[in-house]
Amino acid sequence: MESVVTQDAVVTITESAAQQIAAMLASDAENAGKSLRVFVEAGGCSGMQYGMVFDERRPDDLGGEFHGVGVVVDPFSANYMRGSVIDFSDALTGGGFKINNPNAHSSCGCGKSFSA
Repeated sequence: MESVVTQDAVVTITESAAQQIAAMLASDAENAGKSLRVFVEAGGCSGMQYGMVFDERRPDDLGGEFHGVGVVVDPFSANYMRGSVIDFSDALTGGGFKINNPNAHSSCGCGKSFSA
């Protein structure tokens, strides 16, 4: 599947991440038709932390569709995440979702928090 990047796309996801997200969506009927919401909030060991949930798109959300998976970001989080790429690795060590955020000045070892 191709990516449909809209003007308001803040983050992109790799094909590997899209496959994992699609599998997660397919395994839970409650999330059918929802998008991946990526957000930041205060917390974590570096000041801000990432979060991801399946959610409906809201009127003020920014987003796009990548490899058949919808991704949305709220306007507050967009300020911190613009240009980020989400990848997925199933490696035994260090596997999982990884966010490469060009706006992060520093990040912690766990990869789930950052400072901007």
